[in-house]
Amino acid sequence: MRATPEWIGSSDDAKIPARVKLRVFERHGGRCHISGRLIRAGEAWDVDHVVALCNGGKHRESNLAPALADLHRMKTAEDVAEKATVYRKRAKHLGLIAPKQNLRSAGFRKSVPQCTASRPIQRKSEMPR
Repeated sequence: MRATPEWIGSSDDAKIPARVKLRVFERHGGRCHISGRLIRAGEAWDVDHVVALCNGGKHRESNLAPALADLHRMKTAEDVAEKATVYRKRAKHLGLIAPKQNLRSAGFRKSVPQCTASRPIQRKSEMPR
């Protein structure tokens, strides 16, 4: 049985206390959960949600793991991209996004050649038919 109760955030924006960050770091043995390598003293690291909040993860201690700061930014970007892809596919299947229509117009007629320095302007009355 666990000696201390699991920390659960009051909202998704609730700040993670330092004591919880320390417990998460020690629970994972000081290893980055993305790369698996040890986090050295003085190295920048963050607490990451294993299952991202935007993808249905919970803001609680059991869903947190240490991650190197650079890798954390990359994982966050991937999580957001995955969320956008899933949303787009789901909306398309539910008919919320109209299918693209590839309509082509007839285009514009060719215009009369423009005047250049070597070719003077021709008036309509002077134009050959």
